[in-house]
Amino acid sequence: MAAEHQSNPAAADYYLLDDGLTDEERAIRDRVRAFGEQEVLPVINGYWERAEFPFELIPKLAALGVAGAAIEGYGCPGMSRLGAGIVSRELARADGSLNTFFGVHSGLAMGSIAQLGSEEQKTRWLPPMARLELIGAFALTEPEHGSDSVSLETEARRVGDDYVLNGAKRWIGNASFADLVIVWARDEHGDVGAFVVEKGAPGFDASAVIEGKIGKRAVWQAEIALHDARVPGANRLAKARTLEDATRVLDQTRTGAAWECVGHAMAGVEAAISYATERSQFGQPIAGFQLVQAKLATMVAETTAMQLICFRLAELQERDAMTGPMASLAKLHNARKAKLVCAEARDIMGGNGLLLEYHVARHLTDLEIVETYEGTDSVQSLILGRDLTGLSAFT
Repeated sequence: MAAEHQSNPAAADYYLLDDGLTDEERAIRDRVRAFGEQEVLPVINGYWERAEFPFELIPKLAALGVAGAAIEGYGCPGMSRLGAGIVSRELARADGSLNTFFGVHSGLAMGSIAQLGSEEQKTRWLPPMARLELIGAFALTEPEHGSDSVSLETEARRVGDDYVLNGAKRWIGNASFADLVIVWARDEHGDVGAFVVEKGAPGFDASAVIEGKIGKRAVWQAEIALHDARVPGANRLAKARTLEDATRVLDQTRTGAAWECVGHAMAGVEAAISYATERSQFGQPIAGFQLVQAKLATMVAETTAMQLICFRLAELQERDAMTGPMASLAKLHNARKAKLVCAEARDIMGGNGLLLEYHVARHLTDLEIVETYEGTDSVQSLILGRDLTGLSAFT
C-alpha cells in the first residue's frame, strides 16, 4: 500500500478520509472537483496574471447548487458542515481567487443574513443569492483598523425611516460589483449594526479596486467610501447589535479558510508528485532522490494533519460544540502548514515552479493572502493564547 501511495497523487488523501464521506458529500466533492478541473484550471492562469475576475465562471458556479452551503431553506442546499468544507477545499484545490469570491458571497454575506437577519430579510435576499443572481460582499475592515475591529469608526445615523452611513472600508472582496454589501457601522447610541447596502445606493462608492497584489490576483478587493450613504431602515439586519455578532459569522468562515488551506496543500502535493515522477535529472526521475522523497513525505504528513483537523472541526460544528478559539487554531495551523507544503512543491519543481503553467506558484502566493485574511495568523495566535491562559494580550 505504501509503495502505491508514493507514486500516486492519491497521496493527497493518504489516510483515505474521503472514504468516510456520505453519498451526498461525495457527489458534492465530485461535481465541484470536475468544475475545477474542467472549467477553472484551463482559464484561471490568464485571469490571475491579468488581475481580472473570471465573470464567465459565475453561471457555471451557480449551476453547482452549492451557494449557501449549510444554510437550511431559502433555496440553499442545507448540506452538512463536512460537505460545506469539501466545497471550499475543492474550489481552492483549483484556485484560491475563485474560492475567495465564493467564500465572501456564500460564507460572509449569506452567512450574515442567515444568522442575523429577520425572516423577511432572509426570504428577500437568500434565494436569489443562492442562485448567484445577487452577489454579496461583507464590509467590516477599515483603512486604519485591520485586525482592530473594536475600533470601528464607520457611523450610521438614523434620519427618518433611513440610516445615513459615513466612513470607509478597505480590502472588501466582491464590493466593486456586488449587488449588496453588508456594512458594519456604529449607530448614534454606540451599538454596532450590519446594514445591507444595495447596488446604486446614493453616497456609496466601491469603484476603487486595489491593485498590485502578489496573490489572489483574480479576485477583486475594493476600497469603499461612504458619504451620507442612505440605507432603508428595513435593511439593518435585525439581530446584529454588537461586534460579537460579527465575530460569530467570522468564526464560521474561519473554518472555511482552514478548509481552503487543505485544498491548496492537496494541489501542491499532487503537482509535486506528478512533476517529480516525470522530471529526470542526472539520469533518473528526481522522485528517486532522497532529498525529494523527504520533502514529499513531509508534505503528505502536514497535509494529512490539516485534513484531520478540518474533519474533526466539521464534527464539532455539527454538534454545535465548536468554539471561536477552535476555529482560530485550525486557521492558524493550516495556513502555516499549507504555505510550507506549497513552498516545498515549488522547490521540487526548481525554476519551473516559478511559472504559472505549473500552477504551484499561484497557490503559494495565494497562501500569503490566506495568512492575512479572516484575521491574521498573529491575531489567531492571540485569540488561542487568551483561551489557554485566561489573559488577554490585546490592549
